[in-house]
Amino acid sequence: MTTAQAPAPIPAPAPASAPASGAVGDIEHRIEAAMPQLTPQEQRVAEFILDHVSELAVYNSSELAGMSGVSKATVSRLYRRLGFASSHEVREHVLARRSAGTPLGAAGAPAASPEGVAALLASERENLARLLDALAGGTLHAVVSALVEAREVLVVGYRNSYPVALHVREQLVQCRGRVRIAPQPGQSLGEDLADLGEGDVVVLVGFRRRPARFAEILDAVVATGARCILITDPSGRALAARADLIIECPLESPAAFDSYASAMSLVSLVASAVLGADIRRGRSRIAGIDATYRGLAEIEGV
Repeated sequence: MTTAQAPAPIPAPAPASAPASGAVGDIEHRIEAAMPQLTPQEQRVAEFILDHVSELAVYNSSELAGMSGVSKATVSRLYRRLGFASSHEVREHVLARRSAGTPLGAAGAPAASPEGVAALLASERENLARLLDALAGGTLHAVVSALVEAREVLVVGYRNSYPVALHVREQLVQCRGRVRIAPQPGQSLGEDLADLGEGDVVVLVGFRRRPARFAEILDAVVATGARCILITDPSGRALAARADLIIECPLESPAAFDSYASAMSLVSLVASAVLGADIRRGRSRIAGIDATYRGLAEIEGV
């Protein structure tokens, strides 16, 4: 009589606990590579996982087995074949990816349902409250003073940070002159840093899923002699010692993607405070900009 042997594990090229996002070690890629070798029951739970990746951070093997209609042993066997030692390791894998900003979706009410909308609203309120608490210790005053006194302000942002950086520039330029954004589309950063020095301020926006060499970019900014204001999320806390000032914007959301509502609120708050710091100069600049709008017929209703 021959004894049936368990299928050999499929090797994973990256550690299961913290694979690089998008790398072949992600659980989806492991499943796709393994799918032709899985049993029908294993394929059943594998397909369920592909549709509910984020729920792996919430449910244990028994609960996942019940939802996918297979046995707990099948779930455990599948995890081993994918290179995970346990359901705990799978949860750590998913949580690490979510913490890095990978849009996995979330377990719970669908985003478009009344319950999902209510959860989103509660999350946004919490994020804003946490941001305002962090600003209460004098950080906001220090940031505003730096921006008011700066000879020139350069705002830098990459990838998902670029829209927030652009909003910083568009709001500040209403209040004061000499505000630039970098890098421009298709351009490098070196030219924009070359003329900076003492008396200038760089607002560096760097939310999670930053460029791989973001720390080197921060060091290059600091090396110019300009003051650096870093706007980031809690994942950028390790960079705090390199910047002159740091503001953390919570990005957590029950939806699949990070929320930048707190970051946009921060921009509005800072720009309003910069305008209020020298209201006469600010109003004079706004009036001049509006006159140019009218002369060029650029803006509706101006």
